[in-house]
Amino acid sequence: MLREGDRFVQCGLGHRHWGAYGAAGLLVHHEGMVLLQQRSALSLGAETWGLFGGARDRDEAPVTTALRETSEESTLDVTRVRVRGYLREDHGGWHYDTVVGDLTERQEVGPRDWESKDARWVPADDVEGMDLFSPFAASWPRVRTAMRRTVLVVDTANVMGSRNDGWWRDRHGAATRLRDQVDKLDGVPLAPFDVAYPELVMVVEGKAREVGDADHVRTVRADHDGDDTIVETVKQLTAPDVDTYVVTADRELKRRCAAEGAQTLGPRWLLNQL
Repeated sequence: MLREGDRFVQCGLGHRHWGAYGAAGLLVHHEGMVLLQQRSALSLGAETWGLFGGARDRDEAPVTTALRETSEESTLDVTRVRVRGYLREDHGGWHYDTVVGDLTERQEVGPRDWESKDARWVPADDVEGMDLFSPFAASWPRVRTAMRRTVLVVDTANVMGSRNDGWWRDRHGAATRLRDQVDKLDGVPLAPFDVAYPELVMVVEGKAREVGDADHVRTVRADHDGDDTIVETVKQLTAPDVDTYVVTADRELKRRCAAEGAQTLGPRWLLNQL
């Protein structure tokens, strides 16, 4: 059954694309392996390898499109995918979004409909040697850099201190309000993604120590010095496949976090996202 976006259009660069409102695909990875689709003989790029995906509906979010299309074309249980973000290719009025996510356990996956001939887990190092669908081949070098976790660590006291809203009269209440705002973040610009959905961590101290977790925010209680707790948190997170960002304006803390491999962002950056 055709959907509202299922037709060819021409972009501003003069290319012909499938998807009246753009398109999106899903790159799922697990321990250095990526899930690829072999396109059917009836598809564009017949029998080449690429990502599960397809045309967006009008006003449909890229993540929704990528997960829906993958579920239609394969047996992957997309509810188990932890989406990390997406990368956008802009073709002048038409765009393709590669949604990147991972699994805690690898699933056996097969084709589900006529668009897919096969599904296969492939080591990332072997992808370039396959017969790839040409648009995916062009995007793969950039997409591969996004097979990572992104974590955002918030220096709660420092961010609260950047606001002139009377936070000092009720530190616990101010920290709770900030946590609730951070919990509602719906994607932020963090490299290598155009839009990232980072793991969210807030370090709380002093009178704000009793602020607990939220749906998408994990709080870390500083029993002693808040800066020391932030640095220790960064150490625990540090790994080759993790990008850690610390939100703080404290110069010494920035230096200490950078020494542990983290990048830093100012409070204004975060407040502008809320």
